[in-house]
This record gives sequence, structure tokens and C-alpha cells, in this order.
Amino acid sequence: MRAMANRALAWCMCAAMFSASSLTTAAPCGQSSTTEYNNKQVVTEAFHRWAAGGTSFFNDVLAENVVWRIKGSSASAGEFQGRESFLERAVRPFATRLSTFVRPTAVRVWADGDHVIAQWEGSGVARDGKDYSNSYAWIFRMHDGKATEVTAFLDLVPYDDVLRRVPALQQ
Repeated sequence: MRAMANRALAWCMCAAMFSASSLTTAAPCGQSSTTEYNNKQVVTEAFHRWAAGGTSFFNDVLAENVVWRIKGSSASAGEFQGRESFLERAVRPFATRLSTFVRPTAVRVWADGDHVIAQWEGSGVARDGKDYSNSYAWIFRMHDGKATEVTAFLDLVPYDDVLRRVPALQQ
């Protein structure tokens, strides 16, 4: 009986120590989890609107002074300072070559503190009638409900192929 009582006491002590250590590493007042939830919601809802035909994704999610980085080794890779610069130099030149704009078809979103990661599949049709599809991973650094930094990973071969193959529309 005494051995059983000692084991029960040891179990209670282990549980108490685990609980205490968990409490000391938790975010104060759930602040981090609230931030994560809010950041994830901003990005998730913007993707849902985009998938449903919305056209305001970048305005909804990006801060005016965002820094957008496209990773890769092609001429399309690089860093864009500011939302308008990114739209003018990366989004519009590509979008004008499409007859059906890229829409997200599958999206997974994760959040960790002020970072949100969206892994998504997108497809559209180029103006020459050929399908475009790509896989993306975008890492957003959020501040006050807007992305201030984004690092974008995608296969630049099909992206660059559309830019090379389809002439730009004259404005």
C-alpha cells in the first residue's frame, strides 16, 4: 500500500511540475494566440474572397509599405518596395497576359506569432489559350492586420513562360 501511495505522490509531483513549466512558457494572457488567430483570419478570409472571384486580395492583405520578395534565380525574382511597386512591376505585367486570372484552388494557412504561411495551388488561362498552374508558398509578416513583409516561393519556370510567350497588352 505504501509503495502505491509513493507512486501516486510521484505522479502528482510530475504532473504539477509539468503544469507549472507549461504556464511559465505560455504567452501572457493568450496574447500570442489571439494575434496568431487574427493574422490567420485576415489571410484566410482574403484567400476565400479571391477564390470566390474577388480582386482585392493584395489591397486587403498588404500594407502600403510592404516589402515583397520573390525567391528564385530568374529575372522575375527580386525585391519590391511598396505595394504599388509590387503591383506595377510583378502583378500587372503577368495579369495582362491572362484571359482568366489566377485563382487559388487549394489553400492551407498556418500562423505563428506575427507570421502567417499560405501554401496554395493556383490556376488560370493565358491569353494564348494555354493553361497556367503553379504551386505557391507565401510567408507573411503581419503588423496591425496587414502584411509588412512577404517572401514568395513559386515555380518561376511556368510564370516566366507566360511572360515570355504572351505579348503584353498595350495600355
